[in-house]
Amino acid sequence: MSLLIDRIGELFTADPDRRTDGGILRDAAIVADGDQIAWIGPSAEAPEADERLDAGGRAVIPGFVDSHTHIVFAGDRSAEFAARMSGEPYTGGGIRTTVAATRAATDEQLLHNALHEHADMTRQGTTTVEIKSGYGLTVADEARSLRIARRLTTETTFLGAHTVPAGADPDEYTALVCGDMLDACAPHAKWIDVFCERGAFDGDQARAVLTAGAKAGLALRVHANQLTFGPGVRLAVELGAASADHCTHLTDADVDALASGSTVATLLPGAEFSTRSPYPDARRLLDAGVRVALATDCNPGSSYTGSMAFCIALAVREMGMTPAEAVAAATAGGAAALRRDDVGRLAVGASADLVVLDAPSHVHLAYRPGVPLVWNVVRRGTLLRPRRSSEE
Repeated sequence: MSLLIDRIGELFTADPDRRTDGGILRDAAIVADGDQIAWIGPSAEAPEADERLDAGGRAVIPGFVDSHTHIVFAGDRSAEFAARMSGEPYTGGGIRTTVAATRAATDEQLLHNALHEHADMTRQGTTTVEIKSGYGLTVADEARSLRIARRLTTETTFLGAHTVPAGADPDEYTALVCGDMLDACAPHAKWIDVFCERGAFDGDQARAVLTAGAKAGLALRVHANQLTFGPGVRLAVELGAASADHCTHLTDADVDALASGSTVATLLPGAEFSTRSPYPDARRLLDAGVRVALATDCNPGSSYTGSMAFCIALAVREMGMTPAEAVAAATAGGAAALRRDDVGRLAVGASADLVVLDAPSHVHLAYRPGVPLVWNVVRRGTLLRPRRSSEE
């Protein structure tokens, strides 16, 4: 089946060669043939298709690519959030609360919750999502978390090195992650990640985890420089990680390393919002020539949101990004963080993943924060909300 979407007021293609303006086309149309984009051009010249959707002057953007989430979990940490809003600092220690709840949950409960979170993300325009383990921290629980995540996405990440379990010796636990746990989890994962941070894993431990993961055939990602300055970002660049995530506390040397390498700086403003922490300086990174992505960090403790639109609004308001830069970071930037060129952009041959906004411009995602602007979603060429061509 083919699908024509015409009378598009603004088509934000997220062309990677036009990052400042998003490669915008006016009065445009797009045709999907099966799960790929087959044609893009002026609306007046659009070919016929099996199905038609009249965009009615609305804006169309690529489907969001959320390259950092933790949605295989159980439990609730709303009390922790309320405590932070009352002035208690965030230290990352609440991860162990979720670990206990996740270990106690059945496979069916974990899958049900993950499906719910994934469906909510899709309704809000996310068509590609990465999912991490990290709330099991035993060989069996990490492996089952990844098996569940694999049912929702191919972008699965082994994060056994999320935190050191209560009472465990850090070096002994690192050895477990690099040994039996990695052996059990690698068949279900595409990526390996480590929380390189004060109170989690130091530089040497993080290097050991990433090196072991690479030997097992997994590609690399790093939780880096969230709570304080540290070695995470430069380690990510040195080892060729696809992404260094958080990047809140950066030295000039960190920025220079990112600018000189291929590692994407993935910024997670939902975490700063929820923890009342300083926001990353996206403007500094962009001006230095660093490739930037935006992601939600959806998790029950420090960023319980699956809304990429919310993160775009925060990036524009708090991090120095223009609306076009933020939307590009949430689409093509996320794709780059996953080393994908088939998603996150609208071009012939790319995956037919796109979002029709109930707004005339991508700017409204930041201009109208909190307003549900997703009018329709196309995922792999299929309309998630079928509409008649005459429907407004």
